[in-house]
Amino acid sequence: MMYRRLQADTQRAMNILTLSNTFELRILTGTDIPELLSLCLANPQYYRYCPPAPDEKSLYADMHALPPHKTADDKYYIGYFDHGELIAVLDLITAYPDQDTAFIGFFMMKKSRQGRNEGSAIIRELCVNLQKEGFKHVRLGWVQGNPQAEHFWHKNGFQETGVIAKTERYDIVIAQKELL
Repeated sequence: MMYRRLQADTQRAMNILTLSNTFELRILTGTDIPELLSLCLANPQYYRYCPPAPDEKSLYADMHALPPHKTADDKYYIGYFDHGELIAVLDLITAYPDQDTAFIGFFMMKKSRQGRNEGSAIIRELCVNLQKEGFKHVRLGWVQGNPQAEHFWHKNGFQETGVIAKTERYDIVIAQKELL
């Protein structure tokens, strides 16, 4: 089973297998990087707004990147598979930036699977299951000016918080969905 503790002080475990009734899920590892790279490189519009384009080294770093005060026990770099084919990737940080919030650091669908509402179905299922885990909010960010990302997240019930995170290359719109 794919269990991990959510937080040391709550002693809860989350089984990622319960996050989808439609797709097979598992934690992605370094051996998945070639397939993950292929999925990412097929989405050039994303990287026009969020450069640079990925490579094996940057994907490996993303798999292990953590926000301040978080540990590997808080991170789930999840692959969604359909008959053994990677069709989506989700980077989920639990209890960030607070105990009641889950944070989506990255979500991308395989290009050939976009426009079929599968991405929205994955996010709906995720939100329902995160609510069952006790989370009250899901937070994420998209690069300001990326109309595809903004449309997708608005369609899925995420609203801007009014916070803009500044980076060296672009600004990130912070958005949140209430799970109450």
